[in-house]
Amino acid sequence: MKNKTIEAILAPPDPHMVGDGFRVHNFFPGGYAMSQHRLSPFFLLDYNSLVEFSPRENPRGVGVHPHRGFETVTIAFKGAIAHHDSSGNSGVITEGGVQWMTAGKGVLHKEYHEKEFSKKGGAFQMVQLWVNLPAKYKMTEPRYQGFNKEDFNIFELPNNEGQVRVVAGEYKGSKGAAQTFSPMHMYVLDLAPNAKEEFELPEHFNTLILQIEGESTVNESVLKLNHMAIFHNNGTSISIVNSNSKSVLLLLSGEPIQEPIFAYGPFLMNTREEVVQAYDDLAKGLFGTLEE
Repeated sequence: MKNKTIEAILAPPDPHMVGDGFRVHNFFPGGYAMSQHRLSPFFLLDYNSLVEFSPRENPRGVGVHPHRGFETVTIAFKGAIAHHDSSGNSGVITEGGVQWMTAGKGVLHKEYHEKEFSKKGGAFQMVQLWVNLPAKYKMTEPRYQGFNKEDFNIFELPNNEGQVRVVAGEYKGSKGAAQTFSPMHMYVLDLAPNAKEEFELPEHFNTLILQIEGESTVNESVLKLNHMAIFHNNGTSISIVNSNSKSVLLLLSGEPIQEPIFAYGPFLMNTREEVVQAYDDLAKGLFGTLEE
């Protein structure tokens, strides 16, 4: 099998705050100059690298805001995150958990540190993705999928070299828990020191790896902590050789959505007219209500 060659290894962009609860590196679309379609169906990746939050009675977070036309996927690596939306969905995820919210035709949304975590403070680390929806699903009914770490199928690597947590798609017969609107694979890799593993992915899928913990060699290139590798669409194989310490990586690979994109603010649509309509619908109260 031919290796997917690495197009670029990206250092984490300078961080900024989203609300007062999320200190993120926006790798794309804002952090590096690339086409809006380059990593489709993944449109945005905010990475809250490991940071310590001090104890606080009033939880930090992001207040009520709207979304339409895509899905938000939040993956917790450290700490605890709570969520509410105007469709009546809510949930809390802790280390290893995932919140997968389909905004679809429109919701109001808020997310913040879970109250008990906030009171104690501590290590906090997470990834949030915006996953685009194909045009035919952009106005689908909102839904929420909440998963704890134990809800995922785990593929145990041979020789105690670690495990692959299958969030979406499948890996060697282990299927992901999350339902998706377009084909994709989403894995969290927990690798033991000096582990070696091969991943076979469709050649035309857009693929990236984010190094969450430790350091690895990916297709013979070193991937340092908090760095991201983006792959050309010219092969199917990815080889990961871990360093002499434990590591955690996030692997994303998805079939591109070959449709126009018009993104503005909290909306991700196909045309300018659809975004204007979204703002009009928001003003009319069609996104429901949600208390701050």
